[in-house]
Amino acid sequence: MKIVVIGGSGLIGSKLVNKLRGEGHEAVAASPNSSVNTITGEGLAEALKGASVVVDVTNSPSWEDAAVMKFFETSTRNLLSYEAIAGVGHHVALSVVGSERMPESGYFRAKVAQERLIEESSVPCSIVRATQFFEFLKGLADISIEGSKVHLPPVLFQPMAADDVASGVGRIAVGAPVNRTVEIGGPEQFRLNELVARRLATLKDSREVIADPRARYSGAEVDDRTLVPGKNAQLGETRYETWLTQPAAKMAAAAH
Repeated sequence: MKIVVIGGSGLIGSKLVNKLRGEGHEAVAASPNSSVNTITGEGLAEALKGASVVVDVTNSPSWEDAAVMKFFETSTRNLLSYEAIAGVGHHVALSVVGSERMPESGYFRAKVAQERLIEESSVPCSIVRATQFFEFLKGLADISIEGSKVHLPPVLFQPMAADDVASGVGRIAVGAPVNRTVEIGGPEQFRLNELVARRLATLKDSREVIADPRARYSGAEVDDRTLVPGKNAQLGETRYETWLTQPAAKMAAAAH
């Protein structure tokens, strides 16, 4: 089966392409690196020729409110339009658990807009909402600095390994379209501030993490329900302590 992975050179996309190829599928990594641009439409018609499934794991290069909305709306409209012409039978998109619960955040408003376009399209679809990735724990600290300290709300959090995200998306991609949202998450719950503090400690990062109930998450107010999936979520296998021993954790450290 030909499966085109849009954003196939990124963190999740590259893992997904490898997994799909390992299962015997013709997985095509499509991104600006391979002259496929979902914003301009360049290379899309050629890339989608003969494709059964398209998986969109792209992310906006800018998180500024207007730019991120424009990216997801333009990219998604172009993709769905080209897919309809090419006769693609399944559009799979990676989204974020809790997006609809964080309307104050421009990024999450854009993800909700992306989901709406997919749901209203004629192309059969599956939307996979994932929780945050272990790989981005240090990044959360970086965007939560006030003064010299990291301020994070002490809310429940159920992150997962990027490898498990790719596996979860891959499972959905090779199946029949579900025409609804599926949630995936990690096998354990933590307090957001506590897990980020643990990650900084393993990186020998001396910044202090403050449990601040007023602190925001990507600009949005959150509570114990916001960032965790529902009871029917498909859970990954990799526990945090196991992930720390894997190459992915060392690569994530080296990337920052």
